[in-house]
Amino acid sequence: MLELSWDDAGDIGIELYEKFPAKDPLTVRFTELRLMVVELKGFTDDPQASSEGKLEAIQMAWYEEWKDNQE
Repeated sequence: MLELSWDDAGDIGIELYEKFPAKDPLTVRFTELRLMVVELKGFTDDPQASSEGKLEAIQMAWYEEWKDNQE
């Protein structure tokens, strides 16, 4: 299993898209996003170690994955 940390924005973005394919990532607040990331299988980083910059990078990676799969 892939181990995920706050620095793995691209991989986390893919995981979030696969778990929530219908959810527009830009509608998710950072507080909710943080919880969603921490609950992912394979997430092993310190839940308190997130930052606004890391969450923004994750949200943008998720958005790119979501946008690429919209028809």
